[in-house]
Amino acid sequence: MTGATGQLGRRIVERLLTRVPADRVGVSVRDPHRAKDFADRGVRVRPGSFADAGSLAHAFEGATQVLIVSVDSMGAETVRLHRAAIDAAVAAGARRILYTSQTGASATSRFQACRDHAATEDASRACGVPFTSLRNGFHAASALHFLGPALESGEIVLPADGPVRWTSHADLAEAAAVLLADEGRIDGPTPPLTAGQALTFDDIARIATDIPGRAFKRTTAPDDAFRDRLVGQGVPAETASHLLGIFRAARAGEFATADPVLATLLGREPATFGTVLGERLAADAGR
Repeated sequence: MTGATGQLGRRIVERLLTRVPADRVGVSVRDPHRAKDFADRGVRVRPGSFADAGSLAHAFEGATQVLIVSVDSMGAETVRLHRAAIDAAVAAGARRILYTSQTGASATSRFQACRDHAATEDASRACGVPFTSLRNGFHAASALHFLGPALESGEIVLPADGPVRWTSHADLAEAAAVLLADEGRIDGPTPPLTAGQALTFDDIARIATDIPGRAFKRTTAPDDAFRDRLVGQGVPAETASHLLGIFRAARAGEFATADPVLATLLGREPATFGTVLGERLAADAGR
């Protein structure tokens, strides 16, 4: 699998190691030193970059399944890199390719990343090898990021939004490990892999008020003002527009779809956003 030293990828490897022997797991990482702990436990660690086809050929050599963790960027270059990884997996003889997509993946999404995921899924369909596209719920960590300044000020100043099923990295990693260990359990795009609650930031304000014991105020910022504020903080204008796309897509209901499949894969209900937020606040308090 790729991206094994990232926030999601590292968790996937850890959960996979509870299901299969370490000598059956291989990871492709840009900096092998950051994966030394995996190598010490018997995982095959090799350098690999989506921008270097030769490195991927070596990294993927002998793999029966390849999990491609999507890169943390958006646009045409992102899709090109994903296609390069798919091509390398096919050339290496992998019999199944898995990819971390997203709920809401669609060529017509209001969020650029979802359009990129849709294009990558199209490339997976066309590659000639069975594939599984993990349509992951929107990461709860993203909501925490947006909420970050409010943890100090008590004021959540964000654009108008819609319901989102914010889902923990830990639950998505566990689901990915289940699907890797049980090859072919789901073929093609999965149903939405999401937590049970669909929350707006109004809902999150109420949840946040309950946990720390102080009031939070939700204020709606105009779209243009939000984008301009990000740019004023040093965020590139294109990135700021992409981030605004999250709220536009949420308003259109693109992240509200529910399905019980994640709970089925986990054998339990997914973590609630309140639990994720509580863990974050407890970690902050312990620093």
